[in-house]
Amino acid sequence: MSRRLAREIVLQSLFQIDFTACEAEYALNSSIAEHDEFIYLHETDEASDELQAKKAAYLKAKEYAEDVLNGVLAHMEAIDTKLSQYAVDWTVDRMPAADRNILRIAAYEMLFAKEKIAPGVAINEAVEIAKLYGSEEAPRFINGVLGKMVR
Repeated sequence: MSRRLAREIVLQSLFQIDFTACEAEYALNSSIAEHDEFIYLHETDEASDELQAKKAAYLKAKEYAEDVLNGVLAHMEAIDTKLSQYAVDWTVDRMPAADRNILRIAAYEMLFAKEKIAPGVAINEAVEIAKLYGSEEAPRFINGVLGKMVR
């Protein structure tokens, strides 16, 4: 659960960076602030075991989101080059912003992350996030590009 939430936060952050050219830290903090769970868990002093477990999970999600966001930004040129090789008839700049950034996250996790994600897992996560944030065609497009990339 925490990694899915982290990926969604990274997607929202990258989207914001694309359109406003803001700093990564600002985009990340803004994206986190949009999630009520983070605000509630940050502000509450309750000490139940369940609440403490949730706080720990969200802290892990935030740490993972920071790692992935910084990693994608650090490797953006290499990621975009790789995506360009497999996105038939599409340049990375012409892709819808949500699709482009979902692809960047998955490519980073498979190719550059310290703890690389198995291609099947990364592709599945990207497709599921595309169903939430992308167009009707996005899941199939993302699956196709990432599938070609790992073959």
